[in-house]
Amino acid sequence: MANKKIPFSPPDITDAEVNLVIDTLKSGWITSGPKTAKFEEEMAKYCETNKGVAIASATAGMELVLKVLGIEGDHEVITTPYTYTSTSNVILHRGMRPKFVDVKKDSFLIDEQKIYDAITPKTKAIMTVDFAGVPVDYDKVREVIKAKNREDIVLISDSAHSFGAKYKGKRVGGQMDFHVFSFHAVKNLTTAEGGGITYNNNNFAGKEDLYKELKYTSLNGQTKDALSKMKAGAWQYDILTDGFKCNMTDIMAAIGLAQLERYDEMLKIREVIFDVYNNAFKDKDWAILPFKKEGGTESCYHIYPLRIKGFTLEQRNELIQAMADKDIATNVHFIPLPMFTLYKNLGYKIEDYPNAFNQYANEVSLPIYSKLSLEDAAYVAEEIVKTVEKIFAAK
Repeated sequence: MANKKIPFSPPDITDAEVNLVIDTLKSGWITSGPKTAKFEEEMAKYCETNKGVAIASATAGMELVLKVLGIEGDHEVITTPYTYTSTSNVILHRGMRPKFVDVKKDSFLIDEQKIYDAITPKTKAIMTVDFAGVPVDYDKVREVIKAKNREDIVLISDSAHSFGAKYKGKRVGGQMDFHVFSFHAVKNLTTAEGGGITYNNNNFAGKEDLYKELKYTSLNGQTKDALSKMKAGAWQYDILTDGFKCNMTDIMAAIGLAQLERYDEMLKIREVIFDVYNNAFKDKDWAILPFKKEGGTESCYHIYPLRIKGFTLEQRNELIQAMADKDIATNVHFIPLPMFTLYKNLGYKIEDYPNAFNQYANEVSLPIYSKLSLEDAAYVAEEIVKTVEKIFAAK
């Protein structure tokens, strides 16, 4: 066991994905085409929403929504500092400064009550962040903007972590105005890179056809996609906006279609691994276990974020290094954004977000993926227990 290498999050690729990609390569159509359209349909169906838009990344998806809705300049977007930088980069790209609201005490999720106080007349959107597979309490966010008499505010969920999670019995995807998913290589469902937007109202904000607008804006503002343009005699097109180039390709969509076929089974395996960890740590007074499920809301088990009660940041880092010395890869989710040079230079201070810092300081993410054997998960848990207790003993 000592020499066993356990990576953090390798993709789960089978012959099903390989064969569908080969089929795509042989089809003569490898960029956005019929498989991308099919993936959009299947994604919307899976999320129980009216519309799905496939794009090159979740980052691109979030910025695409902001652009199409004209949220930019002196507008304000409220979000959380406890996220990956992409959530907030897209706000910067649109010429705005993110307005950070701390997470709740002992939670990885944004404090809804503090959102109420952060809303100003300039607030145009709230971008909440689902964490580790656990959705935000979407209804509470809606209650906040209703109490503030600001139901005009656009609600965008950075759902990069929560594809397949459930909120009050329904799959995540249609609760906020927009949900943006990531299908990056380390996510539960992958298209190598890639992302998706799901929503219900195709006339949102008075749009005549929001799906069409999102699609052409993801193609440099061009009115015809490559498939239409390549038809004989169909060379003419118009440019309607200064769009992005962030469409998904059929090669990526082929991987996603094969993954969707297997996805529920993959989630079941993740849940079993989650339970292996929970059972190993539940009697340890130093273990703060992550949320699993309650009242119809259920994680999709994207990350297992264990927190060690009483650990300092230095002890947490010592644990990660000790596990690395045993060839067990662990991680941290997330370094709060105000701790990075970019955000410090913009004037943000981590001291203003004490709850975010406290969540980060003693968090360690354990390997959880559908190719991890239960034996290996038990081994990881055993080594975590031994190492944590050794570090405590050395105090």
